[in-house]
Amino acid sequence: MPRTGRRPGYSDTREAILTAARQAFAERGYDKASIRQIATSAGVDPALVHHYFGAKEQLFLAAMEAPIDPGKAIEQVVAGGLDGIGERLVRTFVTVWDSPAGTPAAALVRSAVSHDWSARMLREFITTQILRRVIGNLELDPNEGPLRASLVASQLMGLIMARYIIKLEPLASAPPETIVATVAPTIQRYLSGPLDQ
Repeated sequence: MPRTGRRPGYSDTREAILTAARQAFAERGYDKASIRQIATSAGVDPALVHHYFGAKEQLFLAAMEAPIDPGKAIEQVVAGGLDGIGERLVRTFVTVWDSPAGTPAAALVRSAVSHDWSARMLREFITTQILRRVIGNLELDPNEGPLRASLVASQLMGLIMARYIIKLEPLASAPPETIVATVAPTIQRYLSGPLDQ
């Protein structure tokens, strides 16, 4: 029977929980993974998982080693509604990726390109922490929202690959304002324009 009390040390316990969480999120996805299952797998009481990480969302962000809390960033981006969303989204995106937070994020993307497990984790992160929030907060048509949000993700993932991973010039060294001015209209069209053109 697995132990349910405290483990020998903070870092050992925390790492055991994170290892179990990464496995659960990769295998079952964010929605189907539960704190109870993760705790059992880590050999700890579920209350200990909550003690170290709080809610499932915070555990997921820690397991992903997310450099920022996407919920807070998206909250600011969507606050103005659909009008001007493309510019706000791209500006926030470039600001985060050009900052020190972009380094661990780039490592995560590199890993996802070469490892199926990392790709599943990144897909869960994008779907549950970013796309769902965009769709929900902007109150997009439920029939179009998922497609619109995944089109936005495709554009931003392409930007990540070209500017931050491959470092394709002159895009890699282009000023942020140039990126915002050129990419934002496409993002705006994906979110608010007709999809049949």
